[in-house]
Amino acid sequence: MKKLHLLVLMMLGIFCLAAVSCKKDKDDKDNLYTVENAPMSGAQENPAVTTTGTGSFDASYNPASKQLTITIRWSNLSGNATLMHIHGPAARGTNAGVLQNFATLFATAPAGSFTTSFVLNGTTQTEADLLAGKWYVNIHTAANPGGEIRGQIELVY
Repeated sequence: MKKLHLLVLMMLGIFCLAAVSCKKDKDDKDNLYTVENAPMSGAQENPAVTTTGTGSFDASYNPASKQLTITIRWSNLSGNATLMHIHGPAARGTNAGVLQNFATLFATAPAGSFTTSFVLNGTTQTEADLLAGKWYVNIHTAANPGGEIRGQIELVY
C-alpha cells in the first residue's frame, strides 16, 4: 500500500511540474503591434498647415503574416479628400515618398472613414521602418495638395 501511495504521489508531482513548466502560447492578438486613436493634424505636416481638419487612425501589425490593418478617420477638411497615402520612411517632420496608395478606398468627402489591410512587400515597405515609426498617414485636399493632415504611425507591442 505504501508503494501505491508513493507512486500516486510521484505521478501527481510529475503532473504538477509539467503543468507549471508549460508555457501558454500567445494567440495572434498577443503578437500584434498596435496604435489606437493616433492623432492626425495640419501641425504634423511639413511644412505645417493651418486647418480645422482633424483625423485619427487605429493600426495593427502582425509580424507573422506581415499584414498591416489600418482604420483612418477624418473630419472638417478644407474640402474633399483627394488623395490618401502611407508615406515613408521618414521621421516626424520630414517628408518621404508614397509606400501605400489608398486612392480607390475612401470617399472623396471632407469627412469619412475606412478600413483596409495589406501585406508589406518587404522591399520599399520594410518591417524595420514600420516598427521604427518611420511611416505616416497623409490626407490631401485641393487646397492643400501636399497634404492637409498627417499622423505618424508609431506602433507599440
